[in-house]
Amino acid sequence: MWDPARNYWKRKGNVDIQERLPGYVFAPEDVWKGLVVEVDGKPTKVCKGLLDDWSLWIRENGDNARKMAEILDVLARGTEPILVGPVTRLSVNDAQDIPTIRTGYEQVVPIVHASSGVRRIAGLAYMLMWSWNEHAVAAERLGEKRAAQVILLFDEIESHLHPRWQRFILRALRDLSAVLHDRADVQLIVATHSPLILASAEPWFDPAKDAWFDLDLDGHPPRAHLRKRTYTLHGTAGYWLTSEAFDLPTDRGSIEAENAILRAREILRQTNPSLARVMAAHQDLRAVLADGDRFWVRWNAFVERSGGQP
Repeated sequence: MWDPARNYWKRKGNVDIQERLPGYVFAPEDVWKGLVVEVDGKPTKVCKGLLDDWSLWIRENGDNARKMAEILDVLARGTEPILVGPVTRLSVNDAQDIPTIRTGYEQVVPIVHASSGVRRIAGLAYMLMWSWNEHAVAAERLGEKRAAQVILLFDEIESHLHPRWQRFILRALRDLSAVLHDRADVQLIVATHSPLILASAEPWFDPAKDAWFDLDLDGHPPRAHLRKRTYTLHGTAGYWLTSEAFDLPTDRGSIEAENAILRAREILRQTNPSLARVMAAHQDLRAVLADGDRFWVRWNAFVERSGGQP
């Protein structure tokens, strides 16, 4: 979704009139095939869409093609590269031009046949490119300066992305300001359910400029509460899972492993639990925990002190 709506003043005769630039809401298919809205009572194509625009940029081989390739390179840096290929068509009966990408397992792949993660990255790159281009055109036509401040708002930024991409996507978006928004201050507002996204910001999170807000459902009936939290370094995605961000009792992947650990912790807090109960909990843990799980260090020592055999 992109909505550039804002108010501006323009002169008509001797009168200053406040008007509003149009705001557009994109569905996923609009990003790819273009968006048509009603303007002054008639349907108007306000965005050509990724397939048409990117195909044209590739054929022209100019600044837009170079910048799109540069954005893809930044977004994919640290993961699998997304190299731009030639334009193709899916069949002799289909006149739609399709951009392609070069991958490590095929010579070229039409972008519509790429993985969900690659398509999401391509769609994100296109919307960043298109929105800034349209802003530049509008500023020139209205006789205004280009924006000195840019806000990029992303919901579920991790959607469809491999964990490698989740670890890098925030840094990539931050780095894109040097490619797209020359001399503009860029603010990122990102919503996520991914502990990897939160952990990835640790090396460059600045409390003087950055903030973390946690949205929780509390009370009966439950109501949403937005709270500013103190961003504390946790080091791993697992430790983020047990933080205020996610409130999980353990960082284990399965419910069975979590329940076994919680039962074992309860026994650890008891005074002189029976050996039978300790060994029953031990067998439950054996069934669901990996041999290298860190919980074994504390638990095995407890089993030995209780008179059992780990």
